[in-house]
Amino acid sequence: MALFYQHNINEDSRLGIWRIEEPESFFLDKVSLDPAVSHPVKRLQHLAGRWLLPTLYPDFPLDDILIASTRKPFLESEKYHFSISHCGLFAAAIVSRTQRVGIDLERITERIRPIAGKFLNPSERKFLSEDHRRFLEQWGLHQKMDLELLTLIWSAKESLFKWYGQGGLDFRKHMRLSGAILFGEDEWMELPFLFSKNNRIRLSVQARLFGNLALAFVLS
Repeated sequence: MALFYQHNINEDSRLGIWRIEEPESFFLDKVSLDPAVSHPVKRLQHLAGRWLLPTLYPDFPLDDILIASTRKPFLESEKYHFSISHCGLFAAAIVSRTQRVGIDLERITERIRPIAGKFLNPSERKFLSEDHRRFLEQWGLHQKMDLELLTLIWSAKESLFKWYGQGGLDFRKHMRLSGAILFGEDEWMELPFLFSKNNRIRLSVQARLFGNLALAFVLS
């Protein structure tokens, strides 16, 4: 078994990260493989992500999963709300009985910098400016933190995209970091966002670093 991390968010919501160390045959005992997924790594990611759902809640009805036109998986009964993310040989999932959810897992690499213009708005660019990096260093945070913050913001917006589930979002316009990042207990951080696709909604994205991985989730 390779459950890398589990977090019981509240009495109705749980998340987990699976480190993929098993062959396909291990997962196929419980999970059906989508024939549209052909690449070997993506097949393992798909299987591990689905495997996590009943790992978090044993009565999760895997066979009832449907796929929306936006490619979002869901349960028509809404017995559970869930979201899945993959990154290399890791899969993450969040499941809630009562709230809509979104989760994203990203590897922290320099490759995020060239695409930053696709998801950062001017206020977020200012937040990641040289002045803010100096502020972070005053608190003893290492110089890599700007890359980590950039990845966390990207991951947070991806989790919001999955939470919304209907597509058609502008990552710069419809999702805006709306305040300072708060550092809480157990290495978790809180990123406040203003989501404004149709109505203006203030949402709190929770995020955490695991070495060179960034995890973000939202539930509301």
